[in-house]
Amino acid sequence: MNVYEKLAHPVALSIFVVTLFLPIIVGFFTLRRMRSDSDFFVGGRAMNRLVVALSAVSSGRSSWLVLGVSGMAYTMGAGAVWAIVGYTIVEFFQFIYLGRRLRAETQALGSITLLDYFESRFNDSKHLLRITGAVIIGIFITAYVSAQFYAGAKTLSSALDIQLAVCLLISALLILIYMVLGGFVAVAYNDVVRAVIMLIGLVVLPIAGLANLGGIGVLRGLLTELNPAYVDPLSVGLGAAAGFVGIGLGSPGQPHILVRYMSIDDPKNLRFSAVIGTVWNIVLGVGAVAIGLLGRAMIPDAAGLPNGDSEMIYLALSSQYFGPALYGLLVGGVFAAILSTADSQLLVVASTFSRDIYEKIIKARGTGKAEKTLNEADKLKFSRWVLVLSGVLALLLAYVAKDLVFWLVLFAWGGLGASLGPAVIFTLFWKKTTRWGIFAGMLTGTVITIVWKLWINQFTEFYHLIPAFLGSVVAIVAGSILTPRERS
Repeated sequence: MNVYEKLAHPVALSIFVVTLFLPIIVGFFTLRRMRSDSDFFVGGRAMNRLVVALSAVSSGRSSWLVLGVSGMAYTMGAGAVWAIVGYTIVEFFQFIYLGRRLRAETQALGSITLLDYFESRFNDSKHLLRITGAVIIGIFITAYVSAQFYAGAKTLSSALDIQLAVCLLISALLILIYMVLGGFVAVAYNDVVRAVIMLIGLVVLPIAGLANLGGIGVLRGLLTELNPAYVDPLSVGLGAAAGFVGIGLGSPGQPHILVRYMSIDDPKNLRFSAVIGTVWNIVLGVGAVAIGLLGRAMIPDAAGLPNGDSEMIYLALSSQYFGPALYGLLVGGVFAAILSTADSQLLVVASTFSRDIYEKIIKARGTGKAEKTLNEADKLKFSRWVLVLSGVLALLLAYVAKDLVFWLVLFAWGGLGASLGPAVIFTLFWKKTTRWGIFAGMLTGTVITIVWKLWINQFTEFYHLIPAFLGSVVAIVAGSILTPRERS
């Protein structure tokens, strides 16, 4: 029985459908907490430390971990472990140091978004940083959300044999309904549910596979027989390993992860979140690599996978080892994981255009009193409308520009990491940082990312995030030294 036939089982299909609609139920439960923009975009800064930990991991990893890393391990072997090392280390320190300081300073300045913080931090009355950041977020994240919509639709289409266009609409409706109802709170609690489902799949599946195979020794022997490189983490080479580890440099520049730190009820609780989040990252990451290695030992030829796609190894092994009930849950979990990043990033896009552009720039220029022009109820209603329109835009882009979306998403993480990451770090930890230094860093990181991806990457396999990040750092330091310091 293949992965699609097994999902047709009544029990598997029923649980799969329940998994799809569970987020909407969470949305209704969190609706009563939505009274202001702060509630909608940062959970009123009252989120539980466990929720913050699991939500940060879930929104940051999602389908990239479940499908991507397991598929990478299937293709290259144990060397794929380097892909999880960088972000695990960086995000541990990010929880404790960057997260605590960002939470404290954004509350002190009354900042709801990252761009709010930049503007208040440097008393940027000309909105230079807000506009620059909005353009960067608009380019990278909208494309990323579109790609997630398309990936989710493709999963539904393959699983249920429904036309892709219909599945795109279903994907968008499912995610927009609960986001409009519960905003950040609904997204965060749904991320916790997804994290638990991911844990079940990425822990139970490797254990079941190893038990059936006969243990780690048997697995190692089979892999060595196929190719000794599969069991050698250093077989990828120093350059590739460094590039994989460099993925972690992107974490400080991801607005959908940073907002988790801003939402916690007490900055001191981020130490607890750091421990839970790090353990979760390690367990999930090792599980994904283990699934890829098990898959290679049990299905040596990728032609034996659905559509010959190495990223289908998770579903192929789940179908082999689990009954209809658990299989339906795990397939639904894959779809949920795909959308867990999309909802978080869509919320960032909505906050960027409703608060950072409309309320803080357009409305402010028209009246000079943006805060008094819109009351909390009106701002909340407007934010919801912007969220819907942003989702529709991402849906249309996913439908008409698939190739463009997937091309952009390859460097979206790197683009955000290089353009916003150094800006966040220097703003929080270097007192001599200036507005023009941050502007130079944002611009430099974005330009190097695009230039490297278009014209340099073909000559080197070195991940573009690393040179772009370093270039941004140099630009911030030079720009800050050469320009006068400004602070509110």
